[in-house]
Amino acid sequence: MGCMKPVALLATVALLAACGEAPAPKAAAPAATALATATVEIRDIALTTTAEAVIEAVRQSTVSAQIAGRIVDLRFDVGDFVKKGEVIARIDERAVTQAEAASVAQVREAQAALANARAQFERSKQLLAQKFISQAALEQAEAGYKAAQARVSALLAGAGAAATERSFATIVAPYSGVVSARHVELGEMATPGRPLMTGFDPSTLRVVAVVPQAQVAAIQALGKARIEVPSLGRWVDVKSMTVVPTADPRTHTTQVRLELPADVRGVYPGVYARAHFVIGSAPRLLVPRAAVLRRSEVTAVYVVDDQGRARLRQVRLGSAGDEADIEVLAGLRPGERVALEPVKAGMTSPGA
Repeated sequence: MGCMKPVALLATVALLAACGEAPAPKAAAPAATALATATVEIRDIALTTTAEAVIEAVRQSTVSAQIAGRIVDLRFDVGDFVKKGEVIARIDERAVTQAEAASVAQVREAQAALANARAQFERSKQLLAQKFISQAALEQAEAGYKAAQARVSALLAGAGAAATERSFATIVAPYSGVVSARHVELGEMATPGRPLMTGFDPSTLRVVAVVPQAQVAAIQALGKARIEVPSLGRWVDVKSMTVVPTADPRTHTTQVRLELPADVRGVYPGVYARAHFVIGSAPRLLVPRAAVLRRSEVTAVYVVDDQGRARLRQVRLGSAGDEADIEVLAGLRPGERVALEPVKAGMTSPGA
């Protein structure tokens, strides 16, 4: 009996301690976070056919040297914006300056000879009137005068050409635009025809799409299209559309040129784009693109019930739609609400 007392005492103390402990309070459930939602609805949308396209500049040119000489000044580089008439490069003009000076000196010499020939011709007319010289002598003096006139005209033209050639030493921008390539470095030798800089006008961009010949008639019927730029996540309304009146005999396709508005920013020649040509309209069940959640091969949305609970539901999407909405083929019904922030909805949904 004496040996059992300590064990009984310990059991009693443990029991009293357990009975005296109050149960730990459960953590309060977090308040439901209000989710931004949108209603799934049926609306008439434009039916489109899509074609791959590329952006190109309507005005793009390469400025080349017109005289030989060392490049002594380069004022712009790739990415710089140049205004029309600004100097973009200079070529050493000492050689052409000397050639112009020589031409000017020859013109002055010829003008002096012309003045002398004119005076001699006038004297010959007076002497002929006084019967001091023959008619042949007068004609000779007249021929010398006309030859001097012709020489002055020829040398004036040569001086003008020399002045024009000197002006080629200063290369100016033919229009306002952005430098896309610089082909020379400071100090290199320029030769006639050598490219110096390439630029384009960002206010005159267009998209060139290639479409099958069978779709040309439907595209021309409505003449409406929109451009999608996947790299920027942007959609742009086209300004005008032109179907090139030729076709590729090998691929049986036709080019369509779509002019972009002048205020489009962030795009440049060579960027990949998609052209969406409107060919009709039809009612479709639409869901906002922002509500769509893509994980590997699963495409789903979070459907929000009347109690504000979000539950994940897999859907099947179509190809129709625009930059804001996309067609739903299966998985949703009209009138249901979907969460516009699927990541946030997944954190607050049951079982998260």
